[in-house]
Amino acid sequence: MITTLMIDGMSCDHCTAHVKEALEVITGVLSVQVSLKEKNALVEHNDSVTPEVLKEAVNEAGYEAMLRGF
Repeated sequence: MITTLMIDGMSCDHCTAHVKEALEVITGVLSVQVSLKEKNALVEHNDSVTPEVLKEAVNEAGYEAMLRGF
């Protein structure tokens, strides 16, 4: 399963690394690609991981995440 998160508040490569790390520690996340240019994260994960869990992890890291299409 792949979830796209739109992320507000990233301004540099350090920010993208911080978001990537916040998502990678979630059990069930298989891969993470974060784009500063597109201001998003593509997260491949097991069905056991809900998009809301991903969104909350990014928010707790200090950025504002929205599910694509919402």
